[in-house]
Amino acid sequence: MGDDTQTRQVPAAVGVAGRATAGTLELGGGLRPGDLAATRRWVPSWWHLVLIPLAVVMLFPFFWLVVTSFQTLAQSRTFGLHFAFQWHNYVDAWTQAPFGRWLFNTTLVSVTVVISNLVFCSLAGYALARMRFFGNGALFLVILATLMVPFQVVMVPTLLIVRGLGLVDTLPALMAPNLVTPFGVFLLRQFFRTMPVEIEEAARIDGAGRLGTLFKVVMPSMRAPLATVGIMTLLWTWNDFLWPLIVIQSEKNYTLQLGLMSFQGAHNINWPLVMAATVMTQIPMLVIFVLAQRWFVQSLATQGLKG
Repeated sequence: MGDDTQTRQVPAAVGVAGRATAGTLELGGGLRPGDLAATRRWVPSWWHLVLIPLAVVMLFPFFWLVVTSFQTLAQSRTFGLHFAFQWHNYVDAWTQAPFGRWLFNTTLVSVTVVISNLVFCSLAGYALARMRFFGNGALFLVILATLMVPFQVVMVPTLLIVRGLGLVDTLPALMAPNLVTPFGVFLLRQFFRTMPVEIEEAARIDGAGRLGTLFKVVMPSMRAPLATVGIMTLLWTWNDFLWPLIVIQSEKNYTLQLGLMSFQGAHNINWPLVMAATVMTQIPMLVIFVLAQRWFVQSLATQGLKG
């Protein structure tokens, strides 16, 4: 009898407390939306004893890069951190070479490759994930197999194809081999498979076709994986050095990575100018990654989850 009384009292007490809390929030006298976040405190763990030293080790080369970019030539030739503020190193790095032209070439190639990957990888990934046709699984395995083939293996055949098309020493030679990448197809295909089919079926009932369903219904809800493919493709294309070194000869068609070689002589290297040019080369990538990192992290956190 006593247990039944206690059982009846517990839900009643919870209900009264819930109504009181709701009433307090509605009247504005309780917690505000920002108060909950303010009550959260950073709690250190044992992992920080490992992660913080690793972060310092990884950031130290970039710190050395920035410090050296402000040094004089004499200071850069001696070991140690010499703090100076030679701002003209950045001006000299920009004016002593067609840096603006190289920046334009790199931006044009990178943006073109990113857009093409987002379009073509989405089409290929959606077809592999949703359409059933003969050889679907075998084709996907072939695409996965190409991920394990180093670029050095296909470098010469790719060069022969580009030369046969008459694209050597042109910017399209940097774009054509990278218009679609196996990594983008694989990643987007995996995300397409995690999405509920009912959404697409409802769109087809309303009269939408395959492409309409893809671009108007599916793609708007895939901002995180699309951002991941875009960021990774942009980083690879922006920092690519080997392929431009092979197919580009004219200085006017240099990318930023090739242009950095012009600051290195056969017998003398102006390290402050090299470091200043490198800093200017990497700043756009750092800014873009910081702005888009939440999409990148979200895509990694949700990969493999069923919707």
